Amino acid sequence: MKEFGKYFIFLSTLFSKREPFRVYWKLVFNEAEAIGINSILIVVIFSVFMGAVTVIQTSYNLVNPLVSRDVIGMVARDTTILEFAPTVLAIVFAGKVGSHIAGELGTMRISEQIDALKVMGINAASYLVLPKIVASIITYPMLVIIACFLSLLGGYMAGVYTGILTDNEYIVGIRTEFSGFNIIFALVKSVVFAFLISSISSFKGYFTKGGALEVGKASTSAVTASCIAILFADYLLAQLLL
Repeated sequence: MKEFGKYFIFLSTLFSKREPFRVYWKLVFNEAEAIGINSILIVVIFSVFMGAVTVIQTSYNLVNPLVSRDVIGMVARDTTILEFAPTVLAIVFAGKVGSHIAGELGTMRISEQIDALKVMGINAASYLVLPKIVASIITYPMLVIIACFLSLLGGYMAGVYTGILTDNEYIVGIRTEFSGFNIIFALVKSVVFAFLISSISSFKGYFTKGGALEVGKASTSAVTASCIAILFADYLLAQLLL
């Protein structure tokens, strides 16, 4: 509970005695490049194979001849939009971006760069952390949208080019009983997950103590805590919104 309360106090310091908004523009764009653009490659690889595996495994388990093959496309669509793209990708995002954020801030802490900012009268927490959180909230939903598209594309290629189903069956499947709310639900989850990953990782890195060994421990702790928070938030959002 002490760590939990310390986390919320840390969040409150991000908005007290902060710098003018114009100071954050460049910082947010720089963080968006580091967090979002540099994560595109792993998102592309993860999404394509995720969609392909979903289609293949669904086809393998669909043994009833009375069930239409277009169900494969419908299953791939719903699992991708509701869970795989926003949630499973968030675990990967936490491992890549969360460890990077914690390691960066932890290194700045042990090298006394954060203390130097405080001496200059700058709110170090707001100056360093707030742009990371804003950039994550902006870029991660975009990555989720890309992941949804590429996952369905990967499922199409795996299904059609291996003869599991025809292209018409797959397209009919992903269009059958489609609910637009699923997209909204996925985007809501992506915003929440982006906030949790960036804020928890920043918290772990900002309060690092010791030397280089502790920076590594802070990065590991950040990824672990972020993954637990993602799973817990995923359950709560599913209960509240579905």
